[in-house]
Amino acid sequence: MKEFSVITIFDDDYPILLKNIPDPPYVLYLAGNRKLLNHTPSISVVGTRKPTKSAYPSMEQVIAPLIESGWRVVSGLAAGVDRFAHLLALRYHGTTVGVIGSGFYHMYPKQNISLFQQMAASQLVISEYAPDVRPQKYHFPERNRIVSGLSAATLVVEAKARSGSLITVDQALEQGREVFAFPGSLLNENSEGCNRMIQEGAKLVLNTHDILESWPK
Repeated sequence: MKEFSVITIFDDDYPILLKNIPDPPYVLYLAGNRKLLNHTPSISVVGTRKPTKSAYPSMEQVIAPLIESGWRVVSGLAAGVDRFAHLLALRYHGTTVGVIGSGFYHMYPKQNISLFQQMAASQLVISEYAPDVRPQKYHFPERNRIVSGLSAATLVVEAKARSGSLITVDQALEQGREVFAFPGSLLNENSEGCNRMIQEGAKLVLNTHDILESWPK
């Protein structure tokens, strides 16, 4: 992947929502359709890298109608829920943005390279790291503020009690964004984080309408 562009916080088409977070990136590298940067409405979707079998059909039931209505899906191009979110957008002929924690020449995880290439060709992939920067552990918590910062709200699908997805939730709350979560079984450790978030005030989501009726105005 050799073709990419650069946008700075001083450019007119820098994402408005992202510019308003406490710590916006000053430079973003873009691969794909630059016009998707400011597409609205937009929802960020996060969750575990090892989802249960019910995660994808649950996501499809709730998120597909949004995609078909023109909503942009933002996620982190990681394994699991992130991958599902991007694939749903592609399957339903929608728009999606992936935010990665490395440079374009060092895509991580490697099992998503083909998805990355597909999105770079028809959708949009962004990174605050120069193309030759290798992934580092601390990049991913930094990346999360961009995932949440690009949308008015974040949906958490499945998350353990100490899931990395909760970092994105913390970022979203710091940014003054809405947080939605799927509830889950008390016997499923992948639901511990979501159930706790709901207990602490996140909006419980059972269907698409739950998102639409509580969407930030």
